[in-house]
Amino acid sequence: MNNTIKPSSLPHHKLVAYSVAVELLVAVKAARIRDSKLRDEALRAAKSACLNCAEGAGRVTRPDKARAFAIARGEAVEAIAAVEIAAHVGDASQLAADRCVKLGGRLVALLSGLTR
Repeated sequence: MNNTIKPSSLPHHKLVAYSVAVELLVAVKAARIRDSKLRDEALRAAKSACLNCAEGAGRVTRPDKARAFAIARGEAVEAIAAVEIAAHVGDASQLAADRCVKLGGRLVALLSGLTR
């Protein structure tokens, strides 16, 4: 018996916001923030954005979904801000920050729509 779960069978794999959150996580990691505390905070927030997107997709009631997506939005903004701050103080490149801002803007827009 094959216990492999097909990605399309899970609710978060059907959610565009989840895919964008994963892209943001990869971009935050690729930013290679030199300050270890700021890097940890940025990665933690980006991971939390992914997890809360998945949680929202898996919830059943509209209020439960909206709450999880609102938390994901806040975590995404925190991750983006951490990379921006790192770039401001020379602990990450401006190019990396710009990439995170671009992805983050798309993610925040998607999540804003899901919280309504």
